[in-house]
Amino acid sequence: MSTGSFENWNGNVLDIGPLYPFVGTEMVWFIICVAFWLAWHVLQWRMEEANYNDDMEVLKKGDNMERALKGEKVLRSM
Repeated sequence: MSTGSFENWNGNVLDIGPLYPFVGTEMVWFIICVAFWLAWHVLQWRMEEANYNDDMEVLKKGDNMERALKGEKVLRSM
């Protein structure tokens, strides 16, 4: 891709042409990035909620809560 000649800086910028590829697709890339960002947050929230619920089930069984409060390792490691 040619970015034009910069021999004369007094010229018209529009005559130089695009300085980077895919000029005009910035909004499309922004929308794609926001969609991936939101999807990542939703997936992260679901995984953390499932992990939290699993930990609560383990702590509710028997005397696991008391053992955990005493410092024993009751929950699985990450």
